[in-house]
Amino acid sequence: MMIFRTVGIFLVGMLFNTAVLAADVVSVKGIGMDLARDIANEAVQICKKQGYHVTAVVVDRHGLLRVALRDDLAARFTLQIAEQKANAAVMSGIDSGIFRENRKDIRPEMNHVEGILMMQGGVLINAGGFRIGAVGVSGAPGGEKDEVCAKLALKTFQERLEFAE
Repeated sequence: MMIFRTVGIFLVGMLFNTAVLAADVVSVKGIGMDLARDIANEAVQICKKQGYHVTAVVVDRHGLLRVALRDDLAARFTLQIAEQKANAAVMSGIDSGIFRENRKDIRPEMNHVEGILMMQGGVLINAGGFRIGAVGVSGAPGGEKDEVCAKLALKTFQERLEFAE
């Protein structure tokens, strides 16, 4: 009986240690460079076909820049704006235009947070049920047009995103 008690205590101790150690390492899914590049390129090309010269930026789930593509005729400021729109989506967990509309109460304050811009045109990128980043587009005449280019680009790669491992 004493052996069973000792083994039981040992097993409970092992389970406790395993649970504690399991939190020491975290695995996350992230967007690969190739997919990020493809999404940004597609967004720029979609807008270009509509006559808009834009920049598309893809950030990872932490708001770190993965890819930035600027049309030859897009203003240099579109780089910063596109990245900050994508960051707003990553930070809020929803598309930047929805966040802007839903949180009018804090919009002025959020525009003072470094790296965040409360404008329409930042769209989340989800793959296999995980948020892996966001794409931001800037340069079309209005954020709603930027957002359309971003969403159409994501739709182009919907199958890659749905079946990503």
